[in-house]
Amino acid sequence: MVRLIIFALVVLALGYGFSWLADRPGDLSLVWEGELYQTKLIVAASILIAIVVAVMLAWGLIRLIWTSPHSVTRYFRARKRDRGYQALSTGLIAAGAGNALLARKMAARTRGLIRGDQEPLINLLEAQAALIEGKHDEARAKFEEMANDPETRELGLRGLYLEAKRLGATEAAQQYAEKAADKAPYLPWAAQATLENRSREGRWDDAIRLLDQQKAARVIEKDEANRLRAVLLTARAGDKLESDPAGARDDALNALKLSDDFVPAALIAAKALFREDKVRKAASTLEQSWKAIPHPEVGKAYVRARSGDTVLDRLKRAERLEAMRPNNVEALLISAQASLDAGDYGKARTKAEAAARADPREGAFLLMADIEEAETGDQGRIRHWMAQALRAPRDPAWVADGFVSDKWLPISPVTGKLDAFEWKSPFGQLEGPVEEGSTATVDTALRTLPPVREARPASPTVASPAADTSVIEIKPVVAKQAAATAAASATEASKKPEPRPFFGGLPDDPGVRDTKIEPEPKTRLRLF
Repeated sequence: MVRLIIFALVVLALGYGFSWLADRPGDLSLVWEGELYQTKLIVAASILIAIVVAVMLAWGLIRLIWTSPHSVTRYFRARKRDRGYQALSTGLIAAGAGNALLARKMAARTRGLIRGDQEPLINLLEAQAALIEGKHDEARAKFEEMANDPETRELGLRGLYLEAKRLGATEAAQQYAEKAADKAPYLPWAAQATLENRSREGRWDDAIRLLDQQKAARVIEKDEANRLRAVLLTARAGDKLESDPAGARDDALNALKLSDDFVPAALIAAKALFREDKVRKAASTLEQSWKAIPHPEVGKAYVRARSGDTVLDRLKRAERLEAMRPNNVEALLISAQASLDAGDYGKARTKAEAAARADPREGAFLLMADIEEAETGDQGRIRHWMAQALRAPRDPAWVADGFVSDKWLPISPVTGKLDAFEWKSPFGQLEGPVEEGSTATVDTALRTLPPVREARPASPTVASPAADTSVIEIKPVVAKQAAATAAASATEASKKPEPRPFFGGLPDDPGVRDTKIEPEPKTRLRLF
């Protein structure tokens, strides 16, 4: 386009010049060796331009003849190179499709048309063909050759890294990844592998430095980089907690600035502040985390902030948490547990039932069993709630790659992935069709709850000689609440037939109602 514009401008300039000369006629005289040569000015200008054009054409013809051997050589060389690149492209496509025979054929043809030092992709084609054929030793040799070439170093290191991973040579794979990350921190695969390796080894400073390099190179998104940095800072704070509480506090608080809903950082920050006797600041940190995400570990740490607090003080703290997040399952369970510890069984039962209605899971029913044991000691009712817990979904826990941990970890012990743990419900039962009525619900559990059996003192004269002579402890039903429960059961029994007890109790046959039923031993089944 530019050349066309220049050509048009030149033509216009020549036309304008000739028109200007035509409008101003004149003669041109030349005296040479005593002879006078005279012509028109326009004719002289035309002759001059013709001579210039003739000279240019003659020079171009001479130059073409002079450089023709080189031009012919260059033409055939370019044609050969084009055929080589066409073969290389066909070979790479064949290698990607898994056609080892065609890939080998094209690699050999490319070698004959292009020199290996001119095109390093020939080594890649041969390495891919060797991998397809299962010749891993040959492939590794090609990758090592590429790793020694500055132009293909990254490609060769990645090939060696994948081969080491395939063979299970973890240390070798880590060395290749470290080398690639040092040379090119912008490579995602090398940086991720190196980051996880340094995290497994507890080299948190090196891991944070590499993450900063990735963020500066814009290889990783800002939000993801902040999240990973918060994880690394929290992990480093966990290591410092015993020896350097101040350093652990700073790292954990910095992690919370990057991710304000990161529960492990809040817990470690609170623990470090507790060690420094900064209870109020620790409580404030836990409150902020609780408002963001009501996590049970945060609630337990908040309720037990001071070791010297009474059960009533802990109950007040639990109620404060519940006020922050009303009608929340975790808040209700914490409040119910605190009420149980304080001996307020009515409030504990009400809170636990509300939590179970909101989320009928294992922990809620186990808490109901604890309340039943503390209040009535009725083994039938305790076993009833334990059975409900057995059928209920499991409580949330820290889970990563199918591994359930009792505490948060920065990396997965299964795959070594960073920030793999999530707070969720693990799979507790085998997969299968869900049958109707197989899921525990509070309303169903309350309808089928056995009535409270009043404990009677065991008479040694009634016991059979063949019976078990072990001493069995039976807690009597005492206090006003137990009497109220028995009265309510009697009133309900007058309105409808007595329900069949879920565990133990008297049989429904009237002929055997007077049969002596030995009390069951005081046992407790805990589910994990």
